Order: sequence, then C-alpha cells, then structure tokens
Amino acid sequence: MNAPRTRVQRRPVHGVLLLDKPLGLSSNQALQKAKWLLRAEKAGHTGTLDPLATGVLPLCFGAATKFSQLHLDADKTYEATARLGVKTATGDAEGDMISERPVNVTPEDLARVQAQFTGPIRQVPPMHSALKKDGKALYEYAREGIEVERAPRDVVIYKLDLTEAAAHQEGQRAIKIVATVSKGTYIRTLGEDIGEALGCGAHLTALRRIATGGFGQAQCITLEALEAMDEEERLAQLLPAESLVDGHSRVTLAAEDAARFLSGLRRRGNWADATEVAVFGSEPHAFLGTAHVAAGELIPGRLLNPIEIQQILLNAQQTEATP
Repeated sequence: MNAPRTRVQRRPVHGVLLLDKPLGLSSNQALQKAKWLLRAEKAGHTGTLDPLATGVLPLCFGAATKFSQLHLDADKTYEATARLGVKTATGDAEGDMISERPVNVTPEDLARVQAQFTGPIRQVPPMHSALKKDGKALYEYAREGIEVERAPRDVVIYKLDLTEAAAHQEGQRAIKIVATVSKGTYIRTLGEDIGEALGCGAHLTALRRIATGGFGQAQCITLEALEAMDEEERLAQLLPAESLVDGHSRVTLAAEDAARFLSGLRRRGNWADATEVAVFGSEPHAFLGTAHVAAGELIPGRLLNPIEIQQILLNAQQTEATP
C-alpha cells in the first residue's frame, strides 16, 4: 500500500530567486520545483528557457511577480555552440538532419559574418517555438508536419563574438557564439542564419543564458544546492522584489503620502519627468511599487498591497533576529 502524500503547507514568500536552470527541465518544471522547496503560495518566471538550454532564470515569488514583465523585456546574453555543416529540422541537436555541406570557414569569414549580424537584424521565428497562431503554439503545428507562415521580426544584436570552438567529434567543426540581444531574439535562429551566411549551415549543440538584465550567472543557485539547504537558508537566497527595478529612478515618500500613493492616488512634488520610477516609503523603509513622473505628478503603476508590505517587513525582522 502506498504511503499518503505529505501535503505541503504553503506560505507567503516574496522575492526573486536567481536559478541556474538545469539541462532537460522546462522553465515551468524548474519553477514548480523551486516553489515546492520554498513552500511558496505564488510564483512565476521572467521568460522561458528551452529544456535544452541552461543558465540564468529569475524566478519571482509573491509580490515580485507583479514586476516580472520588466525582465521579460530585458536584454539577455547567451553563450552557444553551433556545429557547422549540418542543418537540422529544429535548429538544434534534437532535430533530424535535413542537409549536410562541406565546411570551408576561415577566421576572416567569421569576422565578416560577425559584423554582418551585429546591430539591427530581421529574424523569421522558428517553427519549433512557443509563438502562437490561432491559439496554437507553432511547435504543435511543427509536430504535425505543418509549416505556418511567420512574419519576420526586427531584433537587435547589441554585441556578437564568433570564434572557432572544439567540436564533439574529430572531423567536425564548430563555433562559439556569445551574443547580447534584445527581447524576442531566437538564438537557434541566429545560429542557423550565421551558418547560412558562412555557406555551410549550422545547428546549435549547446545553449546557455549567462545574463538577463542586471543579473548574471555568478549570482545563480542550482536546484541541487537549494534542495540541500534548510528552509531559512533557502529564504536567504531570495533577492528583494525591488531588485527587479534597480535601473529605475527612486522616489521616497513620507508616511502620509506613501499611504495615499498605495491607494492609487497621484502625488505632487518637485520631481523631474521620468518613465520608470521605483517608489519607497520612508517610515518604515519599504518598497511600494512603480510609477512614472509627468509634470511634477507621481503617477502609480504596479503597486504592492499593504498586506504584502507587512509580510515583507515581518520576514526581514525575523531574518535579522535569526543568529
């Protein structure tokens, strides 16, 4: 007879966990595992990584989920390895080979293509992607053998570095791609397009996100390390919700103005116009939410609610009291 499953007692958890997503897990599977380990009531991630990709995946809990969109839109940096000479149906090593060509690539070729793909470019989204057509993901059409017309997208490759890399097997050739890109850039497609520009075709054999927004891989923790910790140690890994708005201008409000701001009322002050503002209360010091300033008015955006703020302050006091 099977033992009854232990029901996890959920609790309010607020903050950001920088996870180093492992190979083979979907972003949602990684999120659910971390949510279970933290016993969190509410959680979300800031954009997906393919199961075949590893690296920086910010996970948002509680109040932080209100600001996850900010990192969906953030620039991201990836490291990838592409095998030259072979195209696959999916643009990565999981797909069937669809063509093979000889490789005659020189360092000068890499420099030329690197310059060609740096800056604004256009990409056709891959069929093996989560983009939807008539409510259905493109990869579902692809599995059925159906090719759907996709409109090209404008994206920006802010920085690109192409170098020769060690191949998995003797006789093969590969390149390392390090790219800092705008929202909506498909690295598999970038690898395929670079392969075409080199005249031999290519597909990705490895993909790792090393940075998103201001977060880098050195700040991340693995699921294995998180699992080995006790509950207090796990909670200590969380960054505060305001870490998602580090690049915003800051405004601090006195208690009365803070209360009115939290109720959705605009505040007037001697502030310069700004599109992205992080707002804090002064007594006690607490993150209240985001806003923008126009003509001296602080106009509320996404706000925490008083219960969330109380929970965050209480958790901070308990953490400080822990020896």
